[in-house]
Amino acid sequence: MDSDLDFIIREAAPDFSDKEKLKQIIREDDGFRKALVGDERVFRRVMADEEIFLKISPALYFEILLRKTLKELGKTSHTIEKIGSEQVPVFDTKAVVDFLARETVLEYLADMLTSFTRTQSYTVPVRVRKGVWRKIRFSDMDVDSLSRLCETASEEHRFGFYKRIADVCLFILGVFPEYAQFDYQYPLSGEVKLKIRPRRRGMQEYEEEGKKFYRLAAEHESARMLELSRVFWLLRENFNAAKKPLNFISEHYFARKRSQLFGVQN
Repeated sequence: MDSDLDFIIREAAPDFSDKEKLKQIIREDDGFRKALVGDERVFRRVMADEEIFLKISPALYFEILLRKTLKELGKTSHTIEKIGSEQVPVFDTKAVVDFLARETVLEYLADMLTSFTRTQSYTVPVRVRKGVWRKIRFSDMDVDSLSRLCETASEEHRFGFYKRIADVCLFILGVFPEYAQFDYQYPLSGEVKLKIRPRRRGMQEYEEEGKKFYRLAAEHESARMLELSRVFWLLRENFNAAKKPLNFISEHYFARKRSQLFGVQN
């Protein structure tokens, strides 16, 4: 998008006189583009501007935050995991940084976050048996309704559901991890309650479902055609590492803006 390029140039190279020439260089040199997107001045402007989405695309916004996160995690020796009410240091930053440094992974995560800024609900008719149809209401943020709809779809149409279900699991654990803990664990000990509300998933179940559906997505013919099989396998095999950059972003960069950005409700 031209508006994205204009923003990057204005913030990262304000003194460059030939803006059109610089745009051409950015389009042709991916390494140069990444360096400008990761420029500290670009990040500071994004964080300071309350109306940033009027000036750049959500995809660029999340890419900027992910590139900043990659730098910041590279400076630390550990990440933080919450177990109950406790915060436990985990010395895994090298693995997390190596994973996020894969360009296909970083780009996929930016696109995934973008997809959650426009969640929707639908009502669709589903054939139960000959002559009998039933309406199913589903949200593209709800694993259960997506799974029910996926079961009714033909194999060729299941790819989008596989991908979305896996993405929802990763998104919840990365951006809204408390959703998976709410009413599922005792707040002090972190032990799982014996009686929980039906269909409320915990963190482990979200992770298992996420890995399962990334595998199904990776094995689907559509993934091969879209050249996404490799990134789906990487997400499945490194699911815990994939959620860490999202945890970091959620806590440090938009903790107070999450509902505004994504409109997710419990």
